[in-house]
Amino acid sequence: MANKIWLDGQLVDEDKAKISVFDHGLLYGDGVFEGIRVYKGKVFKLAEHLNRLYESAKVIRLEISATIAELTKATLETVKANGIDDAGYIRLVVTRGIGDLGLNPFLCKQSTIFIIAASIQLYPEEFYENGMKVISGSTLRNHPMSLPPQIKSLNYLNNILAKIEAIDAGAGEVIMYNHQGFVAEASGDNVFIVKGGKIYTPPVQAGSLEGITRATVFDLARAEGFEVIEKNLTRMDLYIADEFFLTGTAAEVIGVVDIDSRIIGDGTPGPITKMLKKKFYEYACSGTK
Repeated sequence: MANKIWLDGQLVDEDKAKISVFDHGLLYGDGVFEGIRVYKGKVFKLAEHLNRLYESAKVIRLEISATIAELTKATLETVKANGIDDAGYIRLVVTRGIGDLGLNPFLCKQSTIFIIAASIQLYPEEFYENGMKVISGSTLRNHPMSLPPQIKSLNYLNNILAKIEAIDAGAGEVIMYNHQGFVAEASGDNVFIVKGGKIYTPPVQAGSLEGITRATVFDLARAEGFEVIEKNLTRMDLYIADEFFLTGTAAEVIGVVDIDSRIIGDGTPGPITKMLKKKFYEYACSGTK
């Protein structure tokens, strides 16, 4: 059975879900999006995701042609129509809409909105069990005065170029650094390390997305009595970490055991990483919104 796609106010079959070649989301990557998880039939942190969507849109002066209440209803309808239960994934996209071949975004009269509800497996299951290898990338994260990394925009070329480096090196992910040499994020995930029983992660100002899974892990770790510290991290900090893990909507919580051929800890996901992975999944499946 074909997937049902929510497109500009109605559910349509996947093969009928079309947008114009003059849409500025396609022509220029002009738009914003959210990736959202579904656990046990419940959409995880939907309000937080929609809030971030609207904040990203505000920064790029994109008027979303639907209210938060309307998009909430549309998202839930799309999940239901596709029978998505556990391990579900939602992609909610807002483009600038149809315009001309010029750059002027204000000639686009109305945004285009579509919602896909399907499934995703970002990394192989063995990576979650055994940990994964990552590399340091040479592609720098966008300068914040150029394109603020907190905007979850449709222009992901910066991340894609870094991801290509990981693929070419046979690694699962790539760590991106900012123009000052500090850790920003992975190509699609937030970065955490454990050192001396404390958990560290770069501040969003270093060049990372303000991740919703990231914030959830903060809360879960602190509830377990761990100190979570936001500070600038260097490549050396990653090399000498006791544990190293990544978080993200699609990735959830995944351990890193090798960066640039430096083995992390004993070469397996550490105890704090494994605990947080377990706690996150339990929390996500609890039905908490």
